[in-house]
Formats: sequence, structure tokens, C-alpha cells
Amino acid sequence: MTIAGTRRVTAGPTGAAMLRTLWQLAQDRLGMMRTAASYGDVVRLGPSFKRLYFFNHPDHAKYVLADNSQNYHKGVGLAQARRALGDGLLTSEGELWRKQRRVIQPAFQAKRIAAQAGVVVEEAAGLVQRLRAHRDGAPVDIVKEMTGLTLGVLGRTLLDSDLSEHRSVGHSFEVMQDQAMFEMVTMGSVPTWLPLPHQLRFRRARRDLQRVVDALVTERRARGEEGDDALSRLIVSTRQEADPRVGRLRMRDELVTLLLAGHETTASTLGWTFHLLDRHPEVLERVRAEAVEVLGDRQPVYEDLARLRFTAQVINEAMRLYPPVWMLSRIAQQPDVIGGYHVPGGSDVLICPYTLHRHPEFWDDPDRFDPDRFDPARPNDRPRYAYVPFGAGPRFCVGNHLGLMEATFVTAMVVRELRLTGDPAYQVVPEPMLSLRIKGGLPMRVTVVS
Repeated sequence: MTIAGTRRVTAGPTGAAMLRTLWQLAQDRLGMMRTAASYGDVVRLGPSFKRLYFFNHPDHAKYVLADNSQNYHKGVGLAQARRALGDGLLTSEGELWRKQRRVIQPAFQAKRIAAQAGVVVEEAAGLVQRLRAHRDGAPVDIVKEMTGLTLGVLGRTLLDSDLSEHRSVGHSFEVMQDQAMFEMVTMGSVPTWLPLPHQLRFRRARRDLQRVVDALVTERRARGEEGDDALSRLIVSTRQEADPRVGRLRMRDELVTLLLAGHETTASTLGWTFHLLDRHPEVLERVRAEAVEVLGDRQPVYEDLARLRFTAQVINEAMRLYPPVWMLSRIAQQPDVIGGYHVPGGSDVLICPYTLHRHPEFWDDPDRFDPDRFDPARPNDRPRYAYVPFGAGPRFCVGNHLGLMEATFVTAMVVRELRLTGDPAYQVVPEPMLSLRIKGGLPMRVTVVS
């Protein structure tokens, strides 16, 4: 039944085009979102028995993610990813999510993040030295290097721990993410007991991460649990569980989710940033000139963050083209009206930052890399929700300030001293399922700026 005074969603693929869309749902969700955007801002993607709706206007994003967010729980894909990620902050709902958010939020307060600027700079300086060692040699995988950097930053800032002592953690995170991706694509239809290679890798990775979590907790308890970092807060929170086994499981789920979501998104943003700078040397030179003007030959301090304006614009533009969270899926708990269109209860609702960030009504020449779009001095009348790289509403990414500081300082410090050059023949392909990862890494040659 349609709510009186509303319209039914009729735009969308039919016939053979519908079959192609269903194939894309399983194989190429990024392609499916591009196809959906070609039909308009309000599109039905599923057949009669599958209520799958795509909304692609800033007003729609604002309503679903913020104004009426209580009616929209995590949707298609992420529910299935729960087996890989557990009930951490990314996949949990309701009172459990609110409890987790209250526990973790203080670790991301602006004052505390500002105090961590020195840690970010130290890790970035270490990255510069590692890259410098590769000068004029074989190509180095920049995405792999950025992943190591972001894990190091997260370990020191959020856990007050050195993750370099647990060298397997990066590989285990990658396996967990691949499994989450598989669960999303197959919608949990493949039996978990099947001894498939990826299932066996996942089980080993999960055991390894449990070992790492236990080691971190044991080490922290040995030197005292008092502290304002995330690990201390999680230890205190999970210790309140009546069943110690439940507390141990919660600790694993929350810590794994925190580290996976936190390090991978920033590493991805940095990978795309250096790829785009390599393809646009005129922008690269402006970033270098700003870094030299603002920093000279010294290391950054927190106050420099506001002075590296153009570098921040580059980061924002990279996240516009390749948002760290590129698709947001929700399930309508009750019948609702979005932009005048009736949405039945139980429907899957998709908001796609990737297509929203390239909407021609709100972005001129939307596929072009142009950091000056984010120049505060350039007037624009874009709606606030035309740009949502960190999501929006109550589930807005808790680590956005740390991620932006990290990306800005790393970009400025690397570009000031080094030149990273990609192979023109190397084709960068977005990973279309879980995030816009650079598939297969990003090999770049390193030279020292004279």
C-alpha cells in the first residue's frame, strides 16, 4: 500500500537491463551505482520481489542518514559482513551501537587528537625515510607503505601500543576485509562450514587477530589500565560483561573493527591522492610550493594544519572522486516517504557518495580532478549533503579529524622531499565491492627532490 499523497518509484531498469543490474549487484556494485545514476535521482533497482531503491540527491542523503536515521538500520551487505567483523561499531545497531559509541567517542575528541599531532609527524617522517631508501631503485608499493603508516599511527594514537611488534596484523586485516567483501557479495549464501581456501584463510586470520587482541590487553593490564586511549576504555567497558567470554568476544569485535575501519580508509585516501598528484603535475607543484612555504625545512606542528590549505583541498578532492566510504546501505524499518516517494517497510535503500560526489547538478565537470572546488574563497551554493565522504548523521565517522590530519601532514611531508612517479602503462582499477581500494597495489618509483 502506498501512503496517500506520495508517488511510487517507477524509474529504473526493466527486462534485460534488470537482469544486468542483478548481475552487477553480485559482481560490480560500483558499475551498478553508475547505471542507477543514469536513470535519475530516485530509482528502483530490484524486481517485484526485491525492494531495492537508489536515492541520489543531497536532500535524500540528509533525510536517510540524519533527519530520520532511526528508521534506517545497516542494510544490504553490511549485515552479512557481521560474520567477519562481528558486532563492532561498524555493524552493530541500537543500544549496543550507542553504548559502543559512548565508550569510544572520548578517544577522538578534538583536543586529544591535536595532542597526537607529534605522533603522526613521527610516523610520517619514518615513512619518508623508508621511501627515500627506495630512491632510483625498483618501484615501491605505495598503498602497502601507506597501510603500514596508518596502522602505526592508529596503534600509537588510539591504543598507546606499538603494532610493529605484531607484524602479521596487516595481512590478517586484509584477509578479514576480503572475507567481509565476500560475505557482502554472496549475501551470506555460501555455507561457512565449507573448507574453501578463503574460508580457511579467514579462520586463521580471525585466530591471529584474537591472539593480537589478547596480547595487547595483557600488556596493557600489566602496566595499568588507566588512560584516555581507546584500548583502556574498551578494557574497562568489556570487563563489565557478566560473562568473561562475552567480554573477550566484544573486545575482539570492537578492536578489530576500530583498527580495520580506521587504518584502511586513510591508507586508501592517501593512495588515491598520490595517484592523482602523479597524473596532475601542476597540482603536485602547488602542494610542494605550499609545503616549502609553510614548513620550510622543519617538521609540521598541529598549528600548521590550518596553514596547509591547498594540501587540504587536494585531500578533499581526492575523497570526492574516491570517497573512503563509497556506498551506504540501509533497511527501512517502517514505511516512509523520501523526497515525496513512498518506501515500503523492509526496503533496501542505497545512498552512494561516489555518484553523489559526481552529480552534474552540483559539481561542474564532475569527473575532473580540481582541488580548487574546495577553495573557501570560491563561492558555491552546493547543499551540505552533496559531499559526504565520512557519512553523515549519528553514524558520522568518528575518526574523521585524525584521518584528515594524517592525510594532510603525510602528503605535505612526502611531496616536499620526494617525487613519486607511476608507470604510465599501469592501469589503476577501483576495487568495486567494499571500498575504492587500488586493486593490486600502486607501484611508484621514488626520487629525491633536489
